Amino acid sequence: MIALSLIGIGTGNPEHLTLQAIRALNAADVVLIPRKGESKADLAELRRAICAEVITNPATRMVEFNQPVRDPATPNYRRRVDDWHDAIAKAWRAAITEGLPGGDGRVALLVWGDPSLYDSTLRIAARLGLRTEVIPGITSIQALAAAHVISLSEIGTPFTVTTGRRLRDGGWPEGVDTILVMLDGDCAFQDLAPEGLSIWWGAYVGMAEELTEAGPLAEAGPRILARRAEARAQHGWIMDIYLLRRTGS
Repeated sequence: MIALSLIGIGTGNPEHLTLQAIRALNAADVVLIPRKGESKADLAELRRAICAEVITNPATRMVEFNQPVRDPATPNYRRRVDDWHDAIAKAWRAAITEGLPGGDGRVALLVWGDPSLYDSTLRIAARLGLRTEVIPGITSIQALAAAHVISLSEIGTPFTVTTGRRLRDGGWPEGVDTILVMLDGDCAFQDLAPEGLSIWWGAYVGMAEELTEAGPLAEAGPRILARRAEARAQHGWIMDIYLLRRTGS
């Protein structure tokens, strides 16, 4: 029987790992390391560095594989994502077979942030039908709040976690004064009227490359766009998140 551990690793800082995560890594026979092409080579290197720092079990082995990419030719977004997840599950299965040819043992996969929040790892794992456990990790939401030394919620009020696509297509969610925006490759805050809004933005939060900006949206927005473009050109990829709040709410 093969058991799969999905281990939340925060934003790539080894200090974000819990003791539970470290124990799970050392209990694994195989740790899967996805490779996402040259432009994102440092993502694989971060996973390798985490393993090198915390794994003390000499029997634990690394198995690397090439991560499939989404096919932009598929017009339907949901179908494009489903096909992509099918391809990733197939790549996982091949890597697991390579690492555990006898069909028995423990496999670990490092997941950015936590597998429960805007992450498809659990949906991909379900395709394999393996006995699966989740080791929770620090989310980028927590790391953003810590970087800016702010509270996510005002007293007795809710906040909404959403995506850039939903913010762009649906506008500001009703009934809340604070929203956290993830998975926003196009900076959807540009589509909002900036009056009365403040933003707290972070990229690579919790990592050595961490960048932050904050202030009234009208003033901070252009700075964020410039720093984001520069960082993406430098690293070839970017992970960022931001909080928007109605001023005075």
